[in-house]
Amino acid sequence: MWQRGTRVVVLGAALVVLAGCGSKIAETDEAATGAATAAPWTLAAPIRIDGVRTSGSSGRSLVVDAEVPDGARDCVRSLRGELDTVEHGTVYVKVTYETRSLDQDSGCTGTRRVKATVKLGEPLGSRRVMVNSMDVYTPVGATPPALRRCGENGCDPTPPRCTSSSYGQAVNDTDIPKHTSWEERGCDDTWLVLDLSTRMGPACGDADDGCSSSGVSQRWFYRAESSGWRPVATNGDAGCAGIHKVLPELPEHLCASLPRLDRG
Repeated sequence: MWQRGTRVVVLGAALVVLAGCGSKIAETDEAATGAATAAPWTLAAPIRIDGVRTSGSSGRSLVVDAEVPDGARDCVRSLRGELDTVEHGTVYVKVTYETRSLDQDSGCTGTRRVKATVKLGEPLGSRRVMVNSMDVYTPVGATPPALRRCGENGCDPTPPRCTSSSYGQAVNDTDIPKHTSWEERGCDDTWLVLDLSTRMGPACGDADDGCSSSGVSQRWFYRAESSGWRPVATNGDAGCAGIHKVLPELPEHLCASLPRLDRG
């Protein structure tokens, strides 16, 4: 009887041990499954570059302010700022990080600002900085330590003139759709009048083929500033009466012969 009882106790202990092993195996399998379904880390560039500035008295470093994904889980790791190359007066830098935000279930639906430091081999001086082959910044005309972001017309747009290239810059700086055409209606050293026309509707061929299109036209008035032509008013009335209600300082000779705007 004593021997039989001993065997029962031993068998019970073995069952407890096996049950414990089974629990650990299940937990291990669950962890492995979770790891397999986790979103992979992917190399990416910032959503947006918010600014660039020099760092330190020598200017041998740059600090790049950038916007990256954010959420309840870890969304960004291994943020890096690197010097790529220096060519033709421009310093090329790269800002990258790894993220899970490309997976819709990652929870990385927000954004946050980060700072990436880029070590330079020598002071920046007057050279420009291009970040990720897109955004360009220049120290010329900026308030240190910040750099000035260059626009669509480059880092040094031409002063306002009564020339075709200057009119093109004026159109680029106007809040209108791209691929807008223009017609000059009057220009002097201070004021510019342009009729802008934007083609609307589906792209099509010749009218003889039964293709019809429409356009939206606007008349814009610009004032000369150091950075170029700045749009200040829009009005499509003929003559000076309409525009003088909102821009009375516009010279008479620039509006007296204006035709009524063709609305297309």
